[in-house]
Amino acid sequence: MSLLHTLQMHLPAIVVDVLRLGLWLVLLAGVFVPLERFFGARHGGRSRTELFSDLGFYFISSLLPAVLLAAPLALIAVAGQRLLPDAIPATLAALPLWAKLLLGLLIGEVGTYWGHRLSHEIPWLWRYHAVHHSTEQLYFLANTRTHPVDMVVTRLFGLTPLYLLGLASPGAAGSAAPVLLLLVGTVWGFFIHANLRWRFGPLEWLVATPAFHHWHHSKFEHINRNYAATLPVLDRLFGTHHLPRTWPDACGIEAPMPKTLAGQLAAPFRHGSSE
Repeated sequence: MSLLHTLQMHLPAIVVDVLRLGLWLVLLAGVFVPLERFFGARHGGRSRTELFSDLGFYFISSLLPAVLLAAPLALIAVAGQRLLPDAIPATLAALPLWAKLLLGLLIGEVGTYWGHRLSHEIPWLWRYHAVHHSTEQLYFLANTRTHPVDMVVTRLFGLTPLYLLGLASPGAAGSAAPVLLLLVGTVWGFFIHANLRWRFGPLEWLVATPAFHHWHHSKFEHINRNYAATLPVLDRLFGTHHLPRTWPDACGIEAPMPKTLAGQLAAPFRHGSSE
């Protein structure tokens, strides 16, 4: 009997999830802290308050969205069954698993791109998304500095097409595509936010890299670019790609943002932010 199985039998699920996330945090720190130390683009100081805030967001961003998304995604799946012609989900269901997973990743990536882009272009969505952009020194944990409202909106854009088309459904049997989409997006998100001055030549045409995403966080010049989570071709297709040989001079937003976790969670409700 595995240790995880033993814990699941004797401890509440939330405690097991927190322990699991704590282990992943240790592994992530073990990988990225040394890499950022030796290959970082910048080595500016980070306050203890800001670090604790990002650690809080790490657990909130990992635990809360799944709870908030369960009901709407189940309703979306039912709507898809009622609204779509039976031939569409039947055709997709007949595809081999690898094809369904690949198609799910591509469709989910397109949905995530537009959810992310609209979070910049629609003012009330930007109020929540601005929390993510408030970090002025990108590093791997900046990936999880995301307001729960912002994360729910973006994930709905990425997952809704999968549930409508029948590529995903509530329950374990239909969870492969959304789990893979979220897993790839999360793991790659830590990498592209990392403080790493690495360039990858022709590979930068195929996959998102730290340089690609650092330009997305640019504070002053060429803002509102590079929305894709993993596939830069979407930005080329929709006219939002920007990747020179240089790095942005500064990251963050011009509007002031609280440094504490509570302040950042409350900021969108107190006043609007501007890009």
